[in-house]
Amino acid sequence: MKDLNIVFAGFGGQGILFAGKVVAYAGLIEGRELSWLPSYGPEMRGGTANCSICLSDEPIGSPLVTNPNVLIAMNRPSLNKFVNEVEPGGMILLDSSLIDERVERDDVTVFYVPASKLAEENGLKGLANIILVGKLRKELAFCTEETLDKALQKCIPARKADMLGFNRKALEIGKAQ
Repeated sequence: MKDLNIVFAGFGGQGILFAGKVVAYAGLIEGRELSWLPSYGPEMRGGTANCSICLSDEPIGSPLVTNPNVLIAMNRPSLNKFVNEVEPGGMILLDSSLIDERVERDDVTVFYVPASKLAEENGLKGLANIILVGKLRKELAFCTEETLDKALQKCIPARKADMLGFNRKALEIGKAQ
C-alpha cells in the first residue's frame, strides 16, 4: 500500500487528535509502521490543533509530515495553513460546513464534505471528525472495515463506551459521502 502522510487540522475541541489516533490505531492493528504526532496550542479548546500520521509498510524515518499526501481540514485557518503543503497528486478532505471557500489548486483531489452539518442533522454533534475519517476510509481503503471498528473500540475510553454506536454511525455517514 502507498505510504500515507496525513495531517488532520482544525480547532481544539473538534476531535482532531482523536480522529488521528483512530487512523493510527487502525495502522497498528494491521501491523503497519506508524507514527502519530499531535500538536496543539496552549488554549486547547478553540486554539489550533493538528496531528500528523504516517502509515507505511517500511520503517518511518521521521514523524514530521511537512508535505502531506492527505490533508483533512476542519476550519478555514487550517486549510489556509496547509493547503499549499499538500504534495501534487494528493488529497484534501474539508468540512464544507465550516469552510466556505474552494481550493484553487488543480493538482490535488478535493472532497467537500459538509461534516458538521451532517453530524448535527443526524444527532451526532461533535462527530464531524469521524464522518471525515469515514470518508477517508471510503476514498483510500487504508484499512479494512473491521480494523477501523476495532480501532474505534480501542480509542473510545471505557467511561464513554456509550459513544461507540454514535461513532459507528458517523463512520457510515462519512462512507456514504
